[in-house]
Amino acid sequence: MSEKGDVDLTGAKQNTGVWLVKVPKYLAQQWAKASGRGEVGKLRISKNQGKAEVAFTLNEELTTLDSKGEKTSIVHVPREHPFTMQTVGGQTLAVFTETSSGQAEADGSASGPGPGLDKIALEGVVVQRAECRPAVSENYMRLKKLQIEASSKPMRLSQQLDKAVTTNYKPVANHANNLEYEKKKKEEGKRARADRQQVLDMLFSAFEKHQFYNIKDLVDITKQPVIYLKEILRDIGIYNVKGTHKNTWELKPEYRHYQGEEKSE
Repeated sequence: MSEKGDVDLTGAKQNTGVWLVKVPKYLAQQWAKASGRGEVGKLRISKNQGKAEVAFTLNEELTTLDSKGEKTSIVHVPREHPFTMQTVGGQTLAVFTETSSGQAEADGSASGPGPGLDKIALEGVVVQRAECRPAVSENYMRLKKLQIEASSKPMRLSQQLDKAVTTNYKPVANHANNLEYEKKKKEEGKRARADRQQVLDMLFSAFEKHQFYNIKDLVDITKQPVIYLKEILRDIGIYNVKGTHKNTWELKPEYRHYQGEEKSE
């Protein structure tokens, strides 16, 4: 609803009463098909022992339901729809309509809200509530069966391909990332823990050649599992978290003994 502009209250002045009716979804869809083509049906109001009875009969031309390409027999929606009447229940309900007034303003044929604003009008106050229900019939049962089948149908279906797809991505047995992960996992599984002293000898021998190593290089040298290797390194080494040699390991001062000119700073 527009935030600006006046509201046409002609409906309130005329004390127009309207009915608020709840209808099935399929019935509203059939009504939409007949937009601008005349009547959609007939409303019959009668009295039975002083009690009002209301029923709606759908136009026969609108009873055919679109099957949307499904291989099913033609389904007809019910024509007869009795009303279940309800009271308003002390509520104040009103019906408003909103129409675009931009075209009318451009033509100079109307007055009211400025160009581009919607015109809002009060059509009437709700004096009766009702629910439009289909009469149980063969057509209704067939329609419900169709709706249940449509709701239970999976959104995605598997389809067997007769030949390879050449216009899109080709399916592969396994992706490169998965193969690399499996290879790495397999190599890790082959690495058995060696004796601790044997690992220490390999580490000291390596650090005699270079001062700094990353964990990947040390794994390649010792052929030991990463977790086991880190346990040993924490006892003899220092892990650099900043500086020029960030993310590398070096020996603690008491274990250092380097060859050549590469000395600890």
